[in-house]
Amino acid sequence: MLTERTREIIEADWRYGAHNYAPLPVVLERGEGVFVWDVDGRRYFDMLSAYSALNQGHRHPRIVSAAMEQIQKLTLTSRAFYNDVTYRFFRKVCELTGFEKVLPMNSGAEAVETAIKAMRKWGYRHKGIAKDQAEIIVCEHNFHGRTTTIVGFSSDPESYEGFGPPTPGFKQIPFNDPAALEAAITPQTCGFLVEPIQGEAGVIVPSPGYLRAVRDICTRHNVILCLDEIQTGLGRTGRLFCYEHEEIRPDIVILGKALSGGFYPVSLIACDDRIMNVFEPGTHGSTYGGNPLACAIGIAALDVILDERLPDRAAELGTYFLSKLRTLEHPRLKEVRGLGLLAAVEFTEPVAKEFCKKLQARGILAKDTHGTTVRFAPPLVITEGQIDEAFAIIRSALAALS
Repeated sequence: MLTERTREIIEADWRYGAHNYAPLPVVLERGEGVFVWDVDGRRYFDMLSAYSALNQGHRHPRIVSAAMEQIQKLTLTSRAFYNDVTYRFFRKVCELTGFEKVLPMNSGAEAVETAIKAMRKWGYRHKGIAKDQAEIIVCEHNFHGRTTTIVGFSSDPESYEGFGPPTPGFKQIPFNDPAALEAAITPQTCGFLVEPIQGEAGVIVPSPGYLRAVRDICTRHNVILCLDEIQTGLGRTGRLFCYEHEEIRPDIVILGKALSGGFYPVSLIACDDRIMNVFEPGTHGSTYGGNPLACAIGIAALDVILDERLPDRAAELGTYFLSKLRTLEHPRLKEVRGLGLLAAVEFTEPVAKEFCKKLQARGILAKDTHGTTVRFAPPLVITEGQIDEAFAIIRSALAALS
């Protein structure tokens, strides 16, 4: 039963807000570490982490401090002027990624759009592709954002239906299929945009060697390999970047979400001069992209990931968590999969929403996807004891599933 206060808030949200989301019936007002509390004071494990934006946990004190300090000095200049923070953020990202240049944006979708523009312009300028003929290869069941261009190359009808016509210049192939990539490449192909693990599709982990194979194919055909690490990057899978599991280097990496620690939209693409130099003054930009507040938050967010060794924690605790999840038994349970602290439980029937409601009733907030799958992606600051407590709830909720 919903309390009167919870019901009033949900009804007002439904009345005044667009109905483009269908949230669980819970109203949150506070968060700290791996936990959130609703307006009635009930505590929950956050097992979504805002789709991996909260790798550092809710309201990490070091990021709070950095944000408050910067708010007192300077928040926005636009890129029409230099400031004393942005260059430090650029330098830190370049040192971490090994790339020569950074282009900052705000949302993850904006960063994906930036990467698309970079690949196309590179294709025209350096590969000699005829005007307006550049092609970018993407994978079926991808999720790269919600702009009209991006949903135009989605294979999910919920994402693209009613928003056409789709933007031309994109070709879909199956995920986890290097041969399909090679067969799809033509002289007009400028890039391959792919998630190292497909998150929204249900935490689809490719076969070992997949990224190495596509890296080799893209190199041989002079095609830019662009990895969307918005969800998988910055420690989530047990390495700082997911592509490090296969010891490769993409041509472009897209980062976002945990780059902000959950405080403020921060995203970027990073690549070398040979690609980034296609951008010249006036060809691309963002009023808020790279602003001082965002960059101060980004620096602190990265420092927390490194200083607290969150990728190592994700590797160790992810192995522990997945081993426990794989002991679960239920007639409708199909598979448990994941890497690091990015896990999914898939059912044989569309009962994922029902399972999430049973989890909520017991103190865990998680998100279903595509009807049959529930993702578990807690903040990387979670402890082994907290995993034990959360797993007991998961097991209880599964036992109660019809």
